[in-house]
Amino acid sequence: MNAPVKPERASFKRMVDGTSEDWMKIVGHAVEFNRKLPQRVLDHMLLLKGDFGGYAVDRLEHSVQTATRAHRDGRDEEYVVCALIHDIGDTLGPLNHSDIAAALLKPFVSEQNLFMVDKHAIFQGYYFFEYLGLDKNLRERFRDHEWFDYTAEFCEKYDQCSFDPEYDSMPLEAFTPMVERVFRSPRRSIYMGK
Repeated sequence: MNAPVKPERASFKRMVDGTSEDWMKIVGHAVEFNRKLPQRVLDHMLLLKGDFGGYAVDRLEHSVQTATRAHRDGRDEEYVVCALIHDIGDTLGPLNHSDIAAALLKPFVSEQNLFMVDKHAIFQGYYFFEYLGLDKNLRERFRDHEWFDYTAEFCEKYDQCSFDPEYDSMPLEAFTPMVERVFRSPRRSIYMGK
């Protein structure tokens, strides 16, 4: 009986001791790991299922409903994926969920869509902050930003209205090819000096 083959691993215990050969092994593993990112994103979306948080629909339905509305309105694929995962951070960062979604998307989307996802929680507050004793116009601090209207429109047309239990949302699986394409090629990364 043959012993299982151990994957090749770097030999260093401290990065300062690494060699080119070590780093080629690591890069080889990273390529495979990164290739599976879209599926990990979709798997993480499933953590939103069944968590209603007091809303009329669970967080997964809200997400697919938001993306479905954007898709049916003719938005491009990158925008639709941003709409889909705009609240993915709810599970790990309920107090800064938009930061988490933006960090995930940053290497893969335009600056405009990144701003939209990053700031959507503040812009969404326009529809409910006053009921919590907060300033509903908090988004106004971004009034002079070039993507203010773009982000306000996202919240108005897709996010704030996507809590309808009767809406005919596309299934999460329908977005799989879009997620795969958006996460296939990074536009920027710390490794690219951007």
